[in-house]
Amino acid sequence: MPKSKLAKLIARYRELGIDNQIDYQKFYLYSIITHSTAIEGSTVTEIENQLLFDKGITAKGRTIEEQMMNLDLKKAYERSIELSKSHNPISVDMLKELSSLVMKNTGSTYQTVLGSFSTANGDLRLLNVTAGIGGRSYMSFTKVPVRLERFCDKLNLARQSLDLKNIDDVYDLSFEAHYGLVTIHPWADGNGRMARLLMNQLQFEYGVIPSKVLKEDKEGYIKSLADAQESEKPEIFKAFMYENLCKNLKKEINTFLKSTEMGGENPKMGGENEKRGEKTRDIIIRQIRQNPNVSMSELASAVGISAKAVEKQIARMKKDGLLVRVGPDKGGYWEVVS
Repeated sequence: MPKSKLAKLIARYRELGIDNQIDYQKFYLYSIITHSTAIEGSTVTEIENQLLFDKGITAKGRTIEEQMMNLDLKKAYERSIELSKSHNPISVDMLKELSSLVMKNTGSTYQTVLGSFSTANGDLRLLNVTAGIGGRSYMSFTKVPVRLERFCDKLNLARQSLDLKNIDDVYDLSFEAHYGLVTIHPWADGNGRMARLLMNQLQFEYGVIPSKVLKEDKEGYIKSLADAQESEKPEIFKAFMYENLCKNLKKEINTFLKSTEMGGENPKMGGENEKRGEKTRDIIIRQIRQNPNVSMSELASAVGISAKAVEKQIARMKKDGLLVRVGPDKGGYWEVVS
């Protein structure tokens, strides 16, 4: 996919003001975290993470470990965003600090002939690792410290010469950083989350829309990494990431247009688009009449749009006097105004 298409999608994304919505940054970050941990096996959903992060409410049926994985990654991202604002050089110590946050409550201590190390402390590995059973072996742990130093030096040099007006170059650098870090595989665990976090940190630093790999794209994501590492051609992985980012941006644009009753890729006010908006409201009202305690996720499933889109519809319906909320968010219920 031509990189110029990415620039056009981002321009459209910002023209619509999608990234200027209330709580956009918070919920977008929650989505990044949810999908990053999902790639590592977490089953916690975005809505469950919202309740966990904002209200401290844990989800039924989810293990403590996977919920702690999400809480830890949230802390790591908050620190990473702070660091992105400082524009300081990327260093081994910085990466180890972030890794310690990623693995704070789910890390392990390993005993080796060279001594012990803890992933919860961000320690570099003192043993060799492979990409799963029968998978390729990563570089020897003895080479990791030097390679990680070189990686940081190369990344900082690239940052100094980066053309900030060229959005493709910014993404290219962030994808290259992701590929480079995960290929070194500095830690015994958490390498994928760290690689995605560093990628996003660079994107936050230079003010572009952070990319995320959705859990449904996990297979293609892992395959592109494996193929790139096997052939030593990072372009394979970067091409996947460009394709993936374009696909996600297009999806978010269409969801936004649909939720604001603007009618998909080629919005025209009135006609079929008004009918579509009225139909959405009718479904929401019908669902609430059937079950005043219906959740946002249940409404999203019934309507066929995202939970965030449902929230926007609900907000407008409340403003228009069609709905009222009786009682608190937790324990209350919806009432349709006749």
